[in-house]
Amino acid sequence: MLRTFVNGKIHQLKVTGLQPKYSGSCLICPEVLAAAGIEPFEKVEIYSLTSTARIATYVFPGAAEGEFTLNGGAALHFRLGDRVAVVAYRQEESFSGANCVIVDPLDNSIAETFRYNTAAEAFVPAIEE
Repeated sequence: MLRTFVNGKIHQLKVTGLQPKYSGSCLICPEVLAAAGIEPFEKVEIYSLTSTARIATYVFPGAAEGEFTLNGGAALHFRLGDRVAVVAYRQEESFSGANCVIVDPLDNSIAETFRYNTAAEAFVPAIEE
């Protein structure tokens, strides 16, 4: 039986641009996409960490370093400065691992990358603020 598992995740990405008149997608720096293992034009879900917004769209490479732009209808669900998680999924019989990128909240640069190799490794302690 095929199940849906996380394939790649970008966490704490800050919205730097909103283009509601552009026809769909979101633009993410190609370096960040590659580190997360997310391919251009791949379907992703975007979860706001600062509101209740959750959407599905696809990624488009081409954003400059540090930029994350939401286009079309996606731009109507978020505000500049919102923090989000961008997650891509894949279907397989059992979890084979996932890449995770945590970005620096100041400039959306890669702060940390790691890989979940098994389901047991996916459980990390909560971050205390």
